Amino acid sequence: MSLNGQSILVTGAGGFIGSHLTERLVEHGARVRAFIHYNSRNDPGLLSHLPETVLEKVEIRAGDLRDPQAIRAAVKNTSIVFHLGALISIPYSYRHPYEVAETNLMGTMNVLEACRELEISRLVHTSSSEVYGTALQVPISEDHPLQGQSPYSASKIGADKLVESFYCAYDLPVVTVRPFNTFGPRQSDRAVVPTIITQALTKEKIFLGNIQARRDLTYVADTVDGFLKAAIVEDIEGQVFNLGTGMEVSIEELAKRVQAQVGKEVVVEVDPDRLRPDRSEVQRLVADSSKARQVLGWEPKLSLDEGLKRTVDWIRENIGSYQVGRYQF
Repeated sequence: MSLNGQSILVTGAGGFIGSHLTERLVEHGARVRAFIHYNSRNDPGLLSHLPETVLEKVEIRAGDLRDPQAIRAAVKNTSIVFHLGALISIPYSYRHPYEVAETNLMGTMNVLEACRELEISRLVHTSSSEVYGTALQVPISEDHPLQGQSPYSASKIGADKLVESFYCAYDLPVVTVRPFNTFGPRQSDRAVVPTIITQALTKEKIFLGNIQARRDLTYVADTVDGFLKAAIVEDIEGQVFNLGTGMEVSIEELAKRVQAQVGKEVVVEVDPDRLRPDRSEVQRLVADSSKARQVLGWEPKLSLDEGLKRTVDWIRENIGSYQVGRYQF
């Protein structure tokens, strides 16, 4: 299957991965409709960073995932849907679990119903490595038990199971991709890599949460490659694919690597306000992506250090877009 000439909807297109995916789809010759969350500022989110020559080819629709009519109108006359829209902040889910559950569960339900009614050819659904919780065995394969250690992760588990049910009950052509921690240019300092970088660039101390936690970090261009392959590889409906490097790094070591890229040594301190509740902390996430390699023909290409270099360079040039220290993790 080729993406050239396809009519494609991307929900969550104004977000980090969504904006990169939207840009890549345009480059592949797709006709892209971008669904973003409505705001009174007429702000398209991170789509604003796309080159004007790309953005002018994107049809932008604003609305709310919880509005079934808005979702149906967005899905209409498209052949492939990438569903990335969600509330993704774990700290926010502690404070507003109802909103996160409603958006991530019922938003996904609305996408599923619209895709079923309008008979799209494939839905690529976005899961999260957070659904696994702290690793019971490593590396983590797609068969690892799902553990709802935060309201966010529970909402994503629920969304994943809704997707599974629509494949089983209605034969909806769905594929689920489960990215591990993705990083790169445009990512907000809600996430750990940009929060380390922005603090390293502007402060003498870096304040973090659990620095012993270990994560599998994938550069955004590689993650987007996985999404694209999930859309075009044939006969994979109903399957789930991890997207990760299979290599892990502690947050403490990550901070050292960022300092090397920034060219500046700073003190790292643990901020108690940034720690998750004990039973909610996910200590270790490292992917077994052998299924994606074998079935999708996908594997990450960029090393962690090269990805960090590119991300540091981008954030350095766009530091005015960041409110350093605003977000907690």
